[in-house]
Amino acid sequence: MSKTLRWLAVAAAAALLGQPGFAQDAQIRKAIAERLPDFPRIDEITKTPIPGIYELRVGTDVLYTDEQGTYLIEGQLIDTRTRANLTEQRIAKLTAIDFSKLPLKDAMVWKQGNGSRKMAVFADPNCGYCKRFERDLQQVKDVTVYTFLYPILGPDSSEKSRNIWCAKDSTKAWRDWMLEGTPAPAANCDTSALQRNTALGQRHRVRGTPGLVFEDGTHLPGAVGVEQIERQLLASRSKGELGASAGRPVIPN
Repeated sequence: MSKTLRWLAVAAAAALLGQPGFAQDAQIRKAIAERLPDFPRIDEITKTPIPGIYELRVGTDVLYTDEQGTYLIEGQLIDTRTRANLTEQRIAKLTAIDFSKLPLKDAMVWKQGNGSRKMAVFADPNCGYCKRFERDLQQVKDVTVYTFLYPILGPDSSEKSRNIWCAKDSTKAWRDWMLEGTPAPAANCDTSALQRNTALGQRHRVRGTPGLVFEDGTHLPGAVGVEQIERQLLASRSKGELGASAGRPVIPN
């Protein structure tokens, strides 16, 4: 680096340090690093609506601190005027799933009717709620379902997931097990997709099964009923059509 570039870099850093927001960020990071050396790396520090209180983002986790980094606060930040859970909204934004970017090659797929409506499911083969949900899905028309095997309930889940994924027809093996209770024969193959699914689910805080994802990015935990599935599929499609009419890109069918 030339002397001129070095001088410009130093000058830029000095200017940033002179800004209140940057100085506060540095102060908080320095204080927490000194007092809590094992604290994970802080990805982002932002002001909250409360004077003197800052949000610390660590991955998809959210904590709060004062402007000196003296105290750490773990909990929910709620606006009493609107009753909005600001912490929940923030985490939902951080963990949102872009349906168009889901690695569908790592999922099993089946459809009913014309398959025009789409949804994804993170499911564990040992999950009783997943089995009930799979049965309920049979009543939903004109839907394409992408199932990501998500073995999080124990070693046996991993074994069953491997046998299903490695079957000649993994979708049939999955549905035979979930709907009929017929286990997939022992099989071996490349199961890196299952590892990617686990990493994907953890990154987006899919902490239970079934975890549902709709085309508009809505993420619902748990085995919801047929009526709620239909409502969400309709709402997801409506949002997509609204986006198209406004000239925004939408997910193609």
